[in-house]
Parts: sequence; structure tokens; C-alpha cells
Amino acid sequence: MEIRASTVLPARREPIELHTGDGLTLVGELALPPERPPVATLVCLHPLPTHGGMMDSHLYKKAANRLPALADLAVLRFNTRGTSSERGTSEGAFAGGEGERFDVAAALEYAEFHDLPRPWLVGWSFGTELTLKWGHDPVVQGAILLSPPLHRATDADLDAWAAFGRPLTVLVPELDDYLRPEEARRRFARVPQAEVVGVDGAKHLWVGEPYVRIVLDEIVRRVNPAAHPLPTEVAGA
Repeated sequence: MEIRASTVLPARREPIELHTGDGLTLVGELALPPERPPVATLVCLHPLPTHGGMMDSHLYKKAANRLPALADLAVLRFNTRGTSSERGTSEGAFAGGEGERFDVAAALEYAEFHDLPRPWLVGWSFGTELTLKWGHDPVVQGAILLSPPLHRATDADLDAWAAFGRPLTVLVPELDDYLRPEEARRRFARVPQAEVVGVDGAKHLWVGEPYVRIVLDEIVRRVNPAAHPLPTEVAGA
């Protein structure tokens, strides 16, 4: 069976709640490999909620639908404060990337408390800002940024990540609306361990199955290299 945009592969999926240090309850979902423990964990930070970003934004939904089965990864998705999706609405209100520091901490605390192995942050657009600003937690193994606008995240945040020392992979669409590969390489040069990967033909929202596959492949290449490259077909129906 060819893996298509709508493909949902087996996983152990459960609704979860995160509890922030400032007293909010956030809604989310954890997807685990169907038959064995995960080898690593993706903690997904979604795009800007004021522009439709949420835990079901398509790259993250497809990661949860595929990567537990194909790459033995746990995929933790959640709605930041004030954000709604089919799963529900997280308490609180959008805080411009500042109050969301508690949301990032709550997700990483959940991963640590539930013994989810080797957490990696995966930020997309607004989620890349949260990653760079608030992702310096000792449990974090590294981070993957998708379409970073570098609006809220400053050079000081890049310097802080450089000092943090964890790996940083930056996937930048050739036709991005905010930051394109050449400028991204210049901006991220201050992070010695950062690798900027330009993706020909891609746009900010990574629409289209070919670009989804590139993103998921690049994530797996870093987080569980033994499962790379991802298959494009699976047995059964």
C-alpha cells in the first residue's frame, strides 16, 4: 500500500493533558509505536495559533499518523494556551510567545515524568520561536526547526542556543514567505552546531506530499537514523 496524505498507520494513541506552571491545562495527544517502546520522542510546537496553527497542523498530524509505526518514534502534540483543534481547546490565551514558555516546559515535564526517551523539539514557524527561546532544557537532545521566521527569536536567542550546545537542524523552504535559505544560513551562522537545509520548491506551509516526505525523512535522519530513509509503501491495507 502506498503511503498517501490520508494514510493513518497503527499506533497506540491516547489523549493527554499538560499542566503548566502558571496553572493552565493544555490538551494534546501522544502517539506511541504500536508494539514496542519508542527509541526517541518528538515534542511538536505548532505554528501561530492566530493564523490557524494548532496541534493538527498537517505536518504534525502526518508525523503522528506515520512515524510511530515507521520509525519507532513517540509523537507528542498539544495545543498551546488558547489554541483549539479537534482534540479541544487549551486553557488561557495566546501570549505572543512569552507566556508559552510555561507550555514548552509542561510538555517537556510530561515527557520526562512519563519516561519518554530522548526528547527532540520540532518547531514549525511560531513553534521555532518557542523552541529557540524556551527549549534550553537539559532533557532536550536537539531540535529541528521548520520554516523559522526569526521574528520573535533574536540573535540573543540564537546565541543562547549556541551556548546550549544541542544539535539544531533548520529546514528552510526555497520560497518561504519570511526567511529563505541564503539569509537563514547567514543568521544561523552564529550557532556553530546548526545545519541549515534548503528545500527546493517548498513554501512556508510545506503543502504537498513530496514536501511532507522530505520533512519527515529529515526528522527521522536526525532522531532515529536507523529508520532512514522512510518507506513510501507499507504492507497491508
